[in-house]
Amino acid sequence: MKICHITSVHSANDTRIFIKESQSLSKAGHDVYYVVPNTEETVRNDIKILNVISDINGQLDRMRNTTKKVYQKALEVDADVYHFHDPELIPIGLKLKSHGKKVIYDVHEDVPEQILSKEWIPKPMRKTISKAIKRYEKYASGKFDAIVAATPHIANRFQTYNQRTVTLHNYPLLDELAADSSHVSDSSKNNSIYIGGIYILRGIKEMVQSVEKVNEDFDCKLTLAGEFAPKSLEAEVRGMSGFKFTDYLGFLDRKQVKKILSEANMGLVLLHPEPRFTVSMPIKMFEYMSAGLPVIASNFPLWKEIIEQNQCGLCVDPLNIGEISEAIKWILSNPEEARIMGENGRNAVTSIYNWENESEKLIQLYQSL
Repeated sequence: MKICHITSVHSANDTRIFIKESQSLSKAGHDVYYVVPNTEETVRNDIKILNVISDINGQLDRMRNTTKKVYQKALEVDADVYHFHDPELIPIGLKLKSHGKKVIYDVHEDVPEQILSKEWIPKPMRKTISKAIKRYEKYASGKFDAIVAATPHIANRFQTYNQRTVTLHNYPLLDELAADSSHVSDSSKNNSIYIGGIYILRGIKEMVQSVEKVNEDFDCKLTLAGEFAPKSLEAEVRGMSGFKFTDYLGFLDRKQVKKILSEANMGLVLLHPEPRFTVSMPIKMFEYMSAGLPVIASNFPLWKEIIEQNQCGLCVDPLNIGEISEAIKWILSNPEEARIMGENGRNAVTSIYNWENESEKLIQLYQSL
């Protein structure tokens, strides 16, 4: 089939859309296009990447103008199936259905829950907007040919709207981040790591404070790879006394991510106990496991079940600096046990939590269309 992935938000190198879904479909023999804002038009790994110019001024401007350009470019492709990845593209999905096209909505996040903690939306309006988005998703999703959900929690809701709903976990590729040889913790490094978007709600301040506390007993650093949001947060975090123990590397490509993972003792994923986070399946947790790193994670029931069942890390209260710092110190003080945790995580990814398993469900969904 001729397949067109479309986004108004994500990048041309997006891990889920381009590296995983598009390439899996291309390898399965489909003709795959990817419409994406502000990129170079090219063919990469047999996928045709198409550009739309998005000169936006804020969220609302993007939702009004970039989505129109994405729709026009998508129509030019004249694909058999359109697979879109952003809730703001739901109206575009409905328009494409009116042209007789097959349409798949890929739901990366629980948007109604997400709305409740969006700082750019005035707080008194959040509940009303959240309920309105939920009703609109219910209305539109019943008209689409399939729903792809990133987590079981999201899938459970959409299953009531559209019976052809598939959970497609955002698990890592088997060999992308795995160390070339078994990861061996080197206590001389004393290096904790966080990779991903750097936000207040993802625990940046708690991580900086915890590593500062660890340095009362150990020489330990925090390696950060990602971008601050909002940008003003960077100055605030740099002003913290614990930032002197932090090595901030900015945004890294996947090869660079693999390298710094190989140099770490542990991976941190300390999201705050927001409702949308407690039911999420964060890719960074599984990427740490894939790289053979023990994980220190928020003690949400879903995460605890995965980590304790596979004996691949420690769970803590993400708001408790004492608990976090004690977990970091335990990893540093017990290198052999930490090494075994890392191996357990890597084995769990090899057998269960990998994209190769998930891609089979994607291929079967397209065959059903």
